[in-house]
Amino acid sequence: MSKILIIDDDVDLTDLFQDYLQQEGFSVTVAHTGSNGLNLALSGQFDLLILDIMLPDIKGTEILTQLRRDSRLPILMFSARGDDIDRIIGLESGADDYVPKPCTPRELVARIRAILRRSETMTPDERPEPLSTGHLQIWSHKRRASWLGQPLELTSTEFNLLETLALHAGQIVSKTELSEKALGRPLARFDRSIDVHMSSIRQKLGHQIDGSSYIQTVRGQGYQLIKDE
Repeated sequence: MSKILIIDDDVDLTDLFQDYLQQEGFSVTVAHTGSNGLNLALSGQFDLLILDIMLPDIKGTEILTQLRRDSRLPILMFSARGDDIDRIIGLESGADDYVPKPCTPRELVARIRAILRRSETMTPDERPEPLSTGHLQIWSHKRRASWLGQPLELTSTEFNLLETLALHAGQIVSKTELSEKALGRPLARFDRSIDVHMSSIRQKLGHQIDGSSYIQTVRGQGYQLIKDE
């Protein structure tokens, strides 16, 4: 049974989601303040966090930043519908994905299962040897990656995106494919989630000698991981 933590000050909404998620087989804990929720999130007891950006005591983005210093806990962000600025800030701060408010319980469950499915550890015999391309090595079964021989700290979604690019190193991967494989959902119109995550990955990889990125944007087509052997 996957353990879900919800941090949101909307009591009626969290009661609704808690009841529905429990009916779907999840164990659900709710915190109505950011400070209490942050302590719970750092406890290591949960498999996924649902976090509202607007909280009465601590900004959701501050919670994201603090969590990402010490935890790889998958985070699904609640964002006001149409509020692109908060959404982008949340993704830049380390959220794996977002769901707009208001949303249906069914949509929330679908997003949760997509994230959990892609953050589960693979069995050792699926890919015991690391996937290697250039300076990058990825151990899919351990959900671990290294760059230039050093551990690469990635969120669950960043790991999925980079792994997908690595599997197709030197080839263009469309945003549609990246969204389906890394986020577990179809690419929505005007959705910038992939772009924001890619920006974060680029910063972590640094630049090539000539100053260019190891991940190239191919306008109108997608992204390409430079195959540097």
